[in-house]
Amino acid sequence: MIDLSRAQAQPGRAQQIATRIIFLLSGFAMSAWAPLVPFVKIRLDISDGTLGLLLLCIGAGSTFSMPLTGFLTGKLGCKTVILLATIVLCLDLPLLTLMDTTLGMALVLIIFGMSIGMVDVAMNVHAVVVEKASGRAMMSGFHGFFSIGCILGALAVSGLLSLALTPFLASIAVIAVVLLSLLGISKHLWHDTKSKQGDPMLVMPRGWVIFLGLLCFVMFLTEGAMLDWSALFLITERSVDPHNAGLGYTVFAIAMTLGRLTGDKVINYFGRFKVLLFGSLIACAGLLLSVGVDSLYAVAAGFIMVGLGASNLVPIMFSAAGNQTSMPANLAIASVTTLGYAGILAGPALVGFIAQLSNLSIALSCVAVLMLLVSASARAVTR
Repeated sequence: MIDLSRAQAQPGRAQQIATRIIFLLSGFAMSAWAPLVPFVKIRLDISDGTLGLLLLCIGAGSTFSMPLTGFLTGKLGCKTVILLATIVLCLDLPLLTLMDTTLGMALVLIIFGMSIGMVDVAMNVHAVVVEKASGRAMMSGFHGFFSIGCILGALAVSGLLSLALTPFLASIAVIAVVLLSLLGISKHLWHDTKSKQGDPMLVMPRGWVIFLGLLCFVMFLTEGAMLDWSALFLITERSVDPHNAGLGYTVFAIAMTLGRLTGDKVINYFGRFKVLLFGSLIACAGLLLSVGVDSLYAVAAGFIMVGLGASNLVPIMFSAAGNQTSMPANLAIASVTTLGYAGILAGPALVGFIAQLSNLSIALSCVAVLMLLVSASARAVTR
């Protein structure tokens, strides 16, 4: 397992800054893909259904690479995995703007997803080491920078495309920013994160890690439901104009970003137990307010409550995974990330299935009830 005791007194401020930037760059590179999706559909001349299947390739790639990354971070160290996976991501991004066959696009999307998954796991393992060395909560801030990166990446590519740059040139601009930033911080990424004993290449999560993974599944499911269903909820249940329906998710995303950027101070002041307990309760109440009161003001307030309440729950779970002793930290984080990511993949489909049997309000209410499982587990998670 990774020997965190050696690293506790060593990573300092430079490593903290480097970790924040890696989270930002990861979000920046990942979200750069979103504005390119319509161009892919036009270039390949495919249906919405085919496009949906192609988009699943990203999740398939991530799901495949995440468990392996736990082993690789122990074998090679987080720094090496982060650097290699980010370079692969940058090499793959321009191919997404050039591939003109469905099969070829599926392949490059799988590689895109694999590299995203590897960076995600490796940077969270790195963050746990840096957080432990600091002696205070830092994980929420790291994830806050990821959220900022997502916003900046989508805005940057959209802006470049509006200036009449081709998707290919826009992708080149993105990877130039990522690679130059990576070059500037690479020497500050912490090197001493290799496993001190041989870890298996693949390992099934066990004990407490399974439970943490299931809670992450619920929290990622909630985020996925907001991403995929909030606009449709506003259109079908609140009669909002389709051109404005995306503002619902925007409000949620801004609230979550602000919550994460201030989360470390909140956690250090109130403690992880209170933040996990009341954060999940606030998120649950926000969902119920949104679906239970027929008012756009109530929906806006509810979405803000969900964003703020849920903002620090996943970072707390990653810290808990890094601190548990039933599995090596690198393998535990890989397992929790994989189970959590399954919530993003399967969650929206589950919401859609429930909505088909009843309606979208009831489906989102079911998500709110699941959040109560997180509330009930708060003491156990933070003990």
